[in-house]
Amino acid sequence: MRTRFIKIKDEEKKWWIVDASDKTLGRLCTGIVRILTGKHKPVYSPNLDVGDRVIVVNAEKVRVTGNKTGDKVYYHHSGYPGGLKEISYNKLLAKYPERIIEHAIMGMLPKNKLRKIRMNKLKIYKGSSHPHVAQSPENLEL
Repeated sequence: MRTRFIKIKDEEKKWWIVDASDKTLGRLCTGIVRILTGKHKPVYSPNLDVGDRVIVVNAEKVRVTGNKTGDKVYYHHSGYPGGLKEISYNKLLAKYPERIIEHAIMGMLPKNKLRKIRMNKLKIYKGSSHPHVAQSPENLEL
């Protein structure tokens, strides 16, 4: 019995583009996480980075269900005593719409050393334009 290890080259990794307009946040992010981790490929291995790169456009047009627009709150801490900060979904959507998708995807990725590597393969843009035209990304319907 021998264990076979897969060698993944950068040429085998593709670029995908996802339009977030009028998509539900959770359903959109689960599809993106599937591509980032490489679960759509037959060579998937949980301890290797076999995922593809993903570009998300129109991040400000993503939607959430229910009363989350008024009730959802994002927290972060400054590191100092009493430094807990909070920002509502509406304010975050108006100021930094990319962070909403980034926060949801980061929470769905496995908490291991590959998390940061996979997050670096994700590019999120507020509008419909992006600087990755030279990589010729393929459209991904989620």
